Amino acid sequence: MNQILDTDSYKASHWLQFPPGMTGMHSYLESRGGKYDRTVFFGLQYLIKQYLTKVPTAADVDEAEAFFKAHGLPFNREGWMRIVRLGRYPISIRSVPEGTVVPTHNALMTVESTDPETFWIVSWLETMLMRVWYPITVATQSWHCKKTIVRHLYRSCEDPLGQIDFKLHDFGSRGVSSRESAAIGGAAHLVNFKGSDTVEGIVLANKFYGVEGGMAAFSIPAAEHSTITAWGREREVEAYRNMLTQFAKPGALVAVVSDSYDLYDVVSNVWAGSLRETVEKSGATVVIRPDSGEPHAVVLRVLEILERKVGMTINSKGYKVLPKYYRIIQGDGVNEESIDDILAHVEEHGFSAENVAFGMGGALLQKLDRDTQKFAYKTSAVRFGDDKWVGVSKDPATDTGKRSKKGRVGLYVVEGQLKTLTGEAHRGTLENQLDLVFEDGTPTKSYSLDKIRERANAALTEPA
Repeated sequence: MNQILDTDSYKASHWLQFPPGMTGMHSYLESRGGKYDRTVFFGLQYLIKQYLTKVPTAADVDEAEAFFKAHGLPFNREGWMRIVRLGRYPISIRSVPEGTVVPTHNALMTVESTDPETFWIVSWLETMLMRVWYPITVATQSWHCKKTIVRHLYRSCEDPLGQIDFKLHDFGSRGVSSRESAAIGGAAHLVNFKGSDTVEGIVLANKFYGVEGGMAAFSIPAAEHSTITAWGREREVEAYRNMLTQFAKPGALVAVVSDSYDLYDVVSNVWAGSLRETVEKSGATVVIRPDSGEPHAVVLRVLEILERKVGMTINSKGYKVLPKYYRIIQGDGVNEESIDDILAHVEEHGFSAENVAFGMGGALLQKLDRDTQKFAYKTSAVRFGDDKWVGVSKDPATDTGKRSKKGRVGLYVVEGQLKTLTGEAHRGTLENQLDLVFEDGTPTKSYSLDKIRERANAALTEPA
């Protein structure tokens, strides 16, 4: 793909619209509010390494010039050829460290030109850089789901932090719009959890971030409906028995979708009946997966059947816990609200949240957009001559919520809280929390997934 063409059409004419004598541009990214009051920053490192470490060629410039001419727009051939000759994108990028949880309405990233003749590149790259909204929003939603689950685990489980890493599994790959979306969104979920079936997301996290041990996430053998229904209804039990034969080894987990025909009959007469002894003696944990019906009602009924047929223990917090060889994973109709609803419902009936895990698909990776957190990338300062920066902003009378910041911005700790400050007076007196992560073609900072997880987890210690 020609990277010059990774922009919006109207950008092609903007170089002719800026004031004479302009030599610099400074823009920033923020969440202007939205569903959540804070966001988890993630994904810029991928965009930098994938798209900014190599520049277009002269052939790319020729192609772009021909495209925009046919498209009805002017094209800054001279400016792009200068970038080709420089051999780098002449910008510096600062960002909050990935994994940091930041209150909304704060600068998360700044982009500033470093070459006076090509200052306009800061605006041209907006289209690509703005897409960081997607991994941030996925990581943010996943983090808030984690916060909800942790709250329930602390209430009803003896080992909440030991349980949490695998309580929300990514089922979202088939529900997104592209392979790259699966990769980016899938990796963003891994900021918070270690279970995923989105292979592309795991590959991206391993390659662009790195993790101790070399593997960012894990999965287990699991049935789908075709592997059960292929046996026919009359041999349904044999399909389940085969799952145990193939995968139920000491210490192993195996997930079995159990609603192909009659979920409650299977739970009562197979898992708690004819195959119970086989499961118990195998040393494995069978994770029963309902996949239809009203989630909170279905999960509760499965728990009640298992309680009646196989029994439960009471933990130190007074909640009922399944034998270690059975657990439940709910993978249908799962979102942040239904997770809370399901766990609250089972706890009301005396069951511990540790009995239940979740799989989340389209709602995790696809059912969100840039306006979920109202992301904006705005120019806040321009420079004329050698060093005169001038603050600029928008302040629409028709929507004060879209008022932008004015001046070169930074993120600082003020009275213990992260706060965006603009202008020059505070520079040198406070430490900017935005790290220099890219400068003149070179990534200058790299974050491992382990460190990113540490930052995101640290914020969970706040009162739920």
